[in-house]
Amino acid sequence: MLRPLRLHDEAAWVSLRSRSQRKQRDLQVMKEKTTWVLLADGARARIVRQIDLKDEEQVEDLVFEIDHKQLGEIMSDRPGRSFASEGTRRSALEYHSEPEKEQEARFAETLIAELEQRFLAHEFQRLAIVAEPRMLGVLRRKLSPTLQQTVVAQVAKDLTKVPRQELAAAIGQLGIK
Repeated sequence: MLRPLRLHDEAAWVSLRSRSQRKQRDLQVMKEKTTWVLLADGARARIVRQIDLKDEEQVEDLVFEIDHKQLGEIMSDRPGRSFASEGTRRSALEYHSEPEKEQEARFAETLIAELEQRFLAHEFQRLAIVAEPRMLGVLRRKLSPTLQQTVVAQVAKDLTKVPRQELAAAIGQLGIK
């Protein structure tokens, strides 16, 4: 005997159906793990969100650049001079920081923050880092534990100046898929 469909029964059916659709979508996303590739040097970075250009849906890369200033522009003032504790001798003071390295560290922090935000938004599951050797070291030190778990490859090579058309082949040669 059929009983009439009540409003709460229909709501339960819609809820079950949408839950089932969500599970299917989540399983599909889990099967196809998205890999992003971070290409970086001290002043430029590109996050390649789609390695293969053959797909119909082209996804734009995220490009980051900083104004890489000359050391003279960063440190316009000279450090100064000091007097000796006795006598009339004077000696030059030295800088206590390395502005170029600090600038690279700030740039790395910006990249890591962007990647962290995008990872938490479930835009990618795996990350490959291809960076100029010094920048790779900075990125390794700055990576959060969450992002460290997503890293599948780290390569010390500068690919920031490679044209986009040749990038898929260059990344493929590194064994990153």
